This record gives sequence, structure tokens and C-alpha cells, in this order.
Amino acid sequence: MNILQTVFDLIDMRSFSNLWYWIALAVTWSTASHWVLGVPFDMVVQARRKGGQAAEDMLTLTAVNSRRLLNIGREAGVTLSFGGSFLLSGVVVLGFVYGFEFAQAVALIAVPLAIVGAMSLRTAAQIAPMFEQTPDPEAVARMLARHRVAVQAVGLVTITITALWGMFQNLQLSVLR
Repeated sequence: MNILQTVFDLIDMRSFSNLWYWIALAVTWSTASHWVLGVPFDMVVQARRKGGQAAEDMLTLTAVNSRRLLNIGREAGVTLSFGGSFLLSGVVVLGFVYGFEFAQAVALIAVPLAIVGAMSLRTAAQIAPMFEQTPDPEAVARMLARHRVAVQAVGLVTITITALWGMFQNLQLSVLR
């Protein structure tokens, strides 16, 4: 038996009929909406409810992560933009022009995550000036909550489109048999 056939037998390349793909999709969007700019959302909720040390912790983590994101954007933004665009367009072309289902599955996760990455960079740029003085914890929590809702909206649209596309692919395969 050849090694390539063994790999394809172990890893089902028909992603949309694979339960693990759907679990990975759910975990990806659950994680993306829970970690808002690297701050766990339960920390934001605690900061709003209790204030005090919880608010200080949220502000510290938000300041560190927003500076980190902005630094990455300044230092490697052009390289990441070109490299990411190259990889994403390659995956999209492989998937939707050449019909490689595994590439379609990867594109339906990676492209929306790239959009969320850009949204996170924009939110970090909006939050960073708030830390030049003593920031209002409620205002920071509000911005993080707004960003979380936007990420959830992207996730909802993505999961819907992926489910429709996956059903279409599975139906198309069942008709061809």
C-alpha cells in the first residue's frame, strides 16, 4: 500500500462529511468569540459586575494585548498582509476554482478569521489611546463587548455559509454516486 493512500485513508479529505471538521469549526468560533483581543470575555463580565481588582485585571490585560497587536501590525503588518493574502488566495483558488474540497473547508475557516484579525487590529487601535490616561473600565468593557458582538456576527454568517456549502457538496456527491 502506498503512503499517500494511507494518509488519505486516515485523513478524510471530504471535509464536509467529516464530524471532526464541524467540531473544529464550532471550537474555532467559540474560541474566537470568547477571547476578545486576548481578553477572556468572562473577565470583562466580572469587571463590569464587580469592578475593583477585576476591572484592574481587565484593563491590564487589554492594555498589554492591544499594544502587542499594534506592535505586530507595525513591525510585520506589510509582510503578514502580503503573505496572508498570498496563502488565502491560494487556498481559495485551490478550493473554489480547482474544486479541492479540503481547501474549500480551510478557506471557509481561514478567510473569516482573517477578517476577525483585521477587526481586532482596528479595535486595538481604537482602544490604545484610552490608555494614555487612566481609562474608564466601563468604556473599555463596552468596546470589548461591541467587538465580541461583531466577531459573533462574522461567526454566525460563516457557520451558516459553511453549513449551506457543506450540504451542497454532500448532496452533489450523493447524486454523482
